[in-house]
Amino acid sequence: MICAALLAGGIGTRLDVGMPKQFYLIADKPILIHSLEAFLKVEEMDEIIVSSPKECINKTKDVIKEYELTDPRITVIEGGKRRSDTILNSINYTLENDYPKDSIMVTHDAARIFVTPQLIKDSIRYAKQYGAASAVIPATDVIFESKKQGILTDVPDRQYLLQSQTPQSFNINHYLEIYSDLSDEEIDKLDEAMILFHMRGHEIGLFEGDRTNFKVTRPSDIKIANAMLRG
Repeated sequence: MICAALLAGGIGTRLDVGMPKQFYLIADKPILIHSLEAFLKVEEMDEIIVSSPKECINKTKDVIKEYELTDPRITVIEGGKRRSDTILNSINYTLENDYPKDSIMVTHDAARIFVTPQLIKDSIRYAKQYGAASAVIPATDVIFESKKQGILTDVPDRQYLLQSQTPQSFNINHYLEIYSDLSDEEIDKLDEAMILFHMRGHEIGLFEGDRTNFKVTRPSDIKIANAMLRG
């Protein structure tokens, strides 16, 4: 089975728009709906699990209904306090509904509204091949490393540096085996792909992302996204 965890459980404090950012309109459509529509175009997707803050679950369902997204593959669940908790809630939902443990979970930040069906399909294909996968783009800027506050300690070779994006995908069973052994500190600082790579040395398949697949995080991102969608 192929499942998606569409992560819309945050409150968007950095965006500062007076509401959870998944409901904020960009080009006359909520952020959540932009991403959800892309996932609905992927035929091999069996379930799309939308996470929401507990107090916004009804609002999330209403917004999805308002935009006439009635596809039975859509489910809205309560997100967790942390990203990792939200992903675990999504995994538990699949297990409670008797999905095989070797199912593939595709995780995606709902605020990355320019995700394409092709990126999602690539994520699934690479996860099937490697057990886990992440979209990446080459680093274009020189990256400084500072292990002492305010002091340059290293300049990594840019040709080996990549910026991660979502979608990120993984075999649910592999993820659960590793997650149960993690400390809270490790869980807080690692994303899905990093957990699999750092803890057990799993190979992570890297596929080409897209520079337009940025995360709407700050007010300037809204201006850029509106300009891109309105031409």
